[in-house]
Amino acid sequence: MNDIYVLLSTIGAAMMAMLAIIIRLKATKRPASVKKIILPPVFMSTGFFMFLYEPTRPAFWQVLEALCVGMLFSILLIKTSKFEIRDNHIYLKRSKAFVFILVSLLLIRILFKIIIGDAIHVEELAGMFFLLAYGMIIPWRIAMYLSYRKIERDLKKKARKTLIGSAGTQT
Repeated sequence: MNDIYVLLSTIGAAMMAMLAIIIRLKATKRPASVKKIILPPVFMSTGFFMFLYEPTRPAFWQVLEALCVGMLFSILLIKTSKFEIRDNHIYLKRSKAFVFILVSLLLIRILFKIIIGDAIHVEELAGMFFLLAYGMIIPWRIAMYLSYRKIERDLKKKARKTLIGSAGTQT
């Protein structure tokens, strides 16, 4: 029965990774916003309800380990998430590396599952992988938010200068 859980969770993880890639690629076609940056971790936080089910609760050190590994992985996502200004709007730049990073993270996750899957119960492992993902998304989205706000300020300064410049030439 444990093998079926491992197989199903691996298939589920692969489908989630593909969905994340598709969503990310579509996101580059529309202007970014604070709401689009902040809401995914908020929606994902509902996953903490899984810990109401006792078998999914990892030990304290496993929680720290999962969060630290997630934060380490977030560095890759932060490095590949850049914004650009197009038509006076802020867009997330399309990055070919992002797809490879997500696929690599999925393969690493599967490898972890194979290596430690027999030593840790499937439910507990699911909790650890959720914490890893949350530990990855929070620093990534904070970095995106800070980067977005900086570009937004620069865009507003540029708009004011243009407005002041065009008002000065009209008098």
